[in-house]
Amino acid sequence: MAHISQNMSRVEHRIEPDERHAKNGHLGGVVWLTGLSGSGKSTLAFTLKKHLFDQGYQTYVLDGDNIRHGLSGNLGFSEQDRRENIRRVSEVAGLFARCGVITIAAFISPYHEERRLAREIAGDGFIEVHLSASIEVCEARDPKGLYKKARAGQIPDFTGIDAPYEVPEHAELVLDTGSRTVEDCTQELSAIIHSRLCR
Repeated sequence: MAHISQNMSRVEHRIEPDERHAKNGHLGGVVWLTGLSGSGKSTLAFTLKKHLFDQGYQTYVLDGDNIRHGLSGNLGFSEQDRRENIRRVSEVAGLFARCGVITIAAFISPYHEERRLAREIAGDGFIEVHLSASIEVCEARDPKGLYKKARAGQIPDFTGIDAPYEVPEHAELVLDTGSRTVEDCTQELSAIIHSRLCR
């Protein structure tokens, strides 16, 4: 990553978090969905977004595939590029949270260090959610055919096959999306968001 110029300085915002809280009726925060490919991150993220939106929450989804078409369109899938992708997303999610938006980030994010950075940037409003569907369940689903390609050697360093996934140790919530319905998971997650961000 390039070094920050010595000629830069931060500009302070003129709207306080309490003002945004009062206007929106809730705090901003980052709901970080992590899990293997096929664990249901995107499905849960967009279902949750609609659920929250219908209740009047300000909310937005940052999804792994969508980000790769724009913000991280210049990155590949080396370990270094994957870490840079998550760093960028963490910064964007933190910005959204600070302007009062409940930001739902759906990324495999397989490493402890990546998720620690995301938590550090987001601050108190960070909610880590581990979608714990097993590799067997995810590979059986294989909605994008990625596991099949990985097994055939067409996708190197694929998480869960020949690259590691470090299971979260301190997630605020663990959801077994291999056995529970999307609706059930959405309700439980919504309850946590309400208790944490609607004071």
